[in-house]
Amino acid sequence: MDDINLTNSEWYVLDCLWEKSPMTVMELVGALGERLGWAKSTTITTLRRMEDKGLVRCTVEGRGKHYTPVVRRDRAVRGETRSFLNKVYQGSVGLMVSALAQDKALSKQEIDELYEILRKAEEGEK
Repeated sequence: MDDINLTNSEWYVLDCLWEKSPMTVMELVGALGERLGWAKSTTITTLRRMEDKGLVRCTVEGRGKHYTPVVRRDRAVRGETRSFLNKVYQGSVGLMVSALAQDKALSKQEIDELYEILRKAEEGEK
C-alpha cells in the first residue's frame, strides 16, 4: 500500500480502531453512531468497503466479527499531510506556515514548537 488516500468516513472508522482495537461491529456501530449519527447499515457498508481496500482486517470469533486497522496512524497522517500540502500549498511547507503566520493563527507556544521542530530537523541533517 504505497499511497494512502482516505475518505472522511474511512478516517472516522480508523480513528476508532486506532483508539481501541480490535472492535466488534456492534462496538463500531455504537461509537460511530454516537460520534456521527451513523446508522448500523452505514457502518457495516463502510467496513466492508474498507476491508476490500485492505484498510481493515476482519476476523470472525464465534458469532462476532472483530476489526483491526491494517494502516498505522502515523503512516496515514504522513500520507494525508503530503496530499494536503500538494493540493493546497503546491507541496510547500513554507507557504503553509506563511499563510498561518499571516492569519495570526499561530500562538507563541506553537511558534516555539516550530522552532524546536526545525532545530531538531537541522541537527538530524548534520
